[in-house]
Amino acid sequence: MATQSLYRRYRPRRFSEVRGQEHVVRALRNAVINQREGQAYLFSGPRGTGKTTSARILAKVLNCERPVDGEPCCECDSCLAVERGTSYDVHELDAASNNGVDAMRDLIEKASLGTPGRHKVYILDEVHMLSKAAEAALLKTLEEPPPHVVFVLATTDPQKVSETIRSRTQHLQFHLLPMDVLEQHIRWLAADAEIELSDAALQGVLRQGGGSARDTISALELVAASGGEAPEITPLDEFVEAFIEHDPGRALAVVAHAVLQGRDPRTLTEEIIRHLRDCFLALMAPELVQLPAQRESEVSSQATRLGAAAIVRSMERLGEMLVEMRHAPDPRLLLEVALVQLTHDAAGSDLHSLMSRLERLEQAVADGLPAPAAKAVPIDSTGRATIGGRARREGAGSTPPAAAAAPPSVSTEGHPSQQPAAPVVAPAPRPGGGGVAGEIADGEIAALFEKQVRPALRGMAKAIYMGAHVGAMSDGALVITFAGEPHRIRAEEYRQEVERALAGAAGRQIRLSLVVDHASTHDDNVVQLKRAQPAPADEDVDTGDLVDVPPDAVISPIDRLAQAFPGSEIIDERT
Repeated sequence: MATQSLYRRYRPRRFSEVRGQEHVVRALRNAVINQREGQAYLFSGPRGTGKTTSARILAKVLNCERPVDGEPCCECDSCLAVERGTSYDVHELDAASNNGVDAMRDLIEKASLGTPGRHKVYILDEVHMLSKAAEAALLKTLEEPPPHVVFVLATTDPQKVSETIRSRTQHLQFHLLPMDVLEQHIRWLAADAEIELSDAALQGVLRQGGGSARDTISALELVAASGGEAPEITPLDEFVEAFIEHDPGRALAVVAHAVLQGRDPRTLTEEIIRHLRDCFLALMAPELVQLPAQRESEVSSQATRLGAAAIVRSMERLGEMLVEMRHAPDPRLLLEVALVQLTHDAAGSDLHSLMSRLERLEQAVADGLPAPAAKAVPIDSTGRATIGGRARREGAGSTPPAAAAAPPSVSTEGHPSQQPAAPVVAPAPRPGGGGVAGEIADGEIAALFEKQVRPALRGMAKAIYMGAHVGAMSDGALVITFAGEPHRIRAEEYRQEVERALAGAAGRQIRLSLVVDHASTHDDNVVQLKRAQPAPADEDVDTGDLVDVPPDAVISPIDRLAQAFPGSEIIDERT
């Protein structure tokens, strides 16, 4: 025989045993004491807060043979029959599965019949699931019910119940239980049921219950079945810490862990939003936070560090993704995109992301610190990014600064060495003298620039320096020759960028000497002046002394472009 579940074994039998709903209990007890009970009630509220239980207690006391102060005796035949579910005076109907007009018509026909007790009570659970036709059939009976009939309608979504039905009932709203009340009740229940419960397991049970008495008792029963161990819950704090530290890897790692544990991405998104709501309330209205005292302190600390603006932005973005998930083939992808946008400002294009980046830059300038750089993504041995964020990187230990700042070693052929170099503590002399280990000799600088540095340049720097001629080292500087003065002036704008790239490849600082090839400039002239002696200033130039330059000496604009961008292909638009 199956063991009766805890939430059924400890279901309240009297109004005094109902926890956290004093306003409902007071209204119902006073109505019974004064014999002014209504003919139709509407109980609404979250699941597991006592709506159906209160309806059954009301049905018991209305037919109890010996009621005391608005409470059922729970000993007479009528009370026991209601508790067993065999009473002819109480009828329960699940409107979710009996939502048609035929079921309502059958109920209306039976309502007019007599009853052994004083009242016939009809309890309709999930009444918002009734069809329009069923609501219309019930409406007339609710407006003019038989004098011995009491209707109790229960729902978790009162907004879906039509206004015409709500206006004909006394609407009592049930609330989630305060956390201190629920904690006290669970401690008593665990002690009465002889369940060993640690503080960590208790906090996990309360967090998983979320203010619902039935959900919390069900979580407690699972803890009891697992030997008192704390339930497996998603570490929602990790998401907030990722938002604070701008660590997308940390957030994605928690999502991956939760999905591996079987969590649905949409449900996970809802949990994150609820947690962010607790953070928001901890800042704006701490008295509204429904959390244990210790947990409330932790959430308040997180909220203070994250800030109200970031909390609101996170809830808005995740709420938008929650709507898009309804028709998305892969909801997890939308959640991950939203988390990256919230934890990495460079991935967000909204105004808040831009303002956040600007604020950090201004703060860095005000503190006299260098501008914050983007965090490097750790790479494993297979070449893939390692998930886990800062938590895993700190756990594995950080790389010594010397090793992190050391430039890559270069072989004599000008290619990077494939073996990782050990951290350099002190410079070692090169074989044969002249430099330190890892540096390149002067005679190899030109080849290094040609084969490694110049191809690695990006953007305009690469376009400008590709058309230049690389000479030899002169007075400690690498000579770079350009075709004309405008070309050389343009190259000066990118001198520092190219020198940094050359220093990283050569292992030492090397200056660039940017010069102009005057002979080439002279050959580029379309015409040239050929005279034996300089003409006086006031003497006219004889046009007979001017001769045309041979055609092969003239370089067309197309040829100039081809020289500036080696390997490019000229495409004629007309073809």
